[in-house]
Amino acid sequence: MFTENFFNLLLDLESGWEVKSVSTSLDKGEVFLEIKCNLNKIIDKETGDLCAVYDHAPLRSWRHLDTMQYKTFISCSLPRIKTSKGKVKTVQPNWASSFERHTHLFEHAVIDLLKASKNQTKTAELMRCGFNVINRIMHSSSERGMKRRSLEELKFDHLSIDEKSFKKGHKYITVLSHPRSGCVLEVEEDRTKESCKRLLNKSLTTEQQQNVNTISMDMWKAFINTAKEMLTNAAIVHDRFHLIKYLNDAIDKVRRREVKQHEELKNSRYALLKNQANLTDKQRILFDMISSSNYEVSKAWQVRENFKDLFSSDQSSGFVLYMRWASDSLKRNIKEVTKIVTMFNNHIVGVVNALTMDYNNAMAERLNGKIQELKTVGRGYRTFQNFRSAILFFYGGLNLYPLN
Repeated sequence: MFTENFFNLLLDLESGWEVKSVSTSLDKGEVFLEIKCNLNKIIDKETGDLCAVYDHAPLRSWRHLDTMQYKTFISCSLPRIKTSKGKVKTVQPNWASSFERHTHLFEHAVIDLLKASKNQTKTAELMRCGFNVINRIMHSSSERGMKRRSLEELKFDHLSIDEKSFKKGHKYITVLSHPRSGCVLEVEEDRTKESCKRLLNKSLTTEQQQNVNTISMDMWKAFINTAKEMLTNAAIVHDRFHLIKYLNDAIDKVRRREVKQHEELKNSRYALLKNQANLTDKQRILFDMISSSNYEVSKAWQVRENFKDLFSSDQSSGFVLYMRWASDSLKRNIKEVTKIVTMFNNHIVGVVNALTMDYNNAMAERLNGKIQELKTVGRGYRTFQNFRSAILFFYGGLNLYPLN
């Protein structure tokens, strides 16, 4: 009797419910708690009516938190009530959902452990349950959090859209994020115009789409066309990170072309691409030698530095300063640089906005790195649904926990 009373206190059952019996299987390391409902009438939580107990459902079990080193299971024949409309329905207990095979507290612990480990396999090992249990909890809690999310509370004046590789063979996902909150809003498979449209329609109402002022992105055509079509009031801002990356790629291509005639340019890649403040002494000497010579790569490097000087230009002079930079860069007649400048000119509005506005994809790129870490820890994801649930679980800023 003492044991039953002890577990009654721990479980904090509702009035009229009690632990009927406690049994153990020492060889398997398991504890079984059978709970009984002694009520003859129960309130229907949907209607508030007091309904008579009709009968009891067959005995079923839920996995609970461990009791010391013993796995613990709760079992109960849930009462079924007959409503005023004559419908027979099963009563939901306060410790679990009748649709699951684990208690709310067990799911709470799994969510906490998943957040800490970011690994479903390790979480399953620590919780001493199957991988499918952990995977199901991650999916269900993500969907529960998405249903609870109140988009009306968020201000969608600025958004970020970015791509992330999903599988080998040019398989991508598109990620829509909210820079103000630092959260992923939604994830869609592929990076086509159709997938981008689905992504925006799932995440924002028509009114919210019209209230977006700026959206930062790279120069992927599908992103640009979708933004122009659906976010008609939003200014497109190309990400500074990608703009500098294009120029860095041009510098490296020039270096690789020139190194065939000038051996002194060997092993100079990082001396040219790294920030000056981060150069080692050896790299500094090599860089000073290259910059003082008349190599095309040193001219390409100067093009990048001149472009970086345009950041934080005011809107009134940003366009003029950019055109001067573009004209000067083209006059240098370096084919790799000319290709990049021509591409920038084809997207001149988004590039100038990147120079004059403070909005960028920095937060989206950080999320991209975190998503890559998620892939690495999880050793990849076979299906898009698994990958989407994991991204939203860890980086959606969702309320994941079950409500008792």
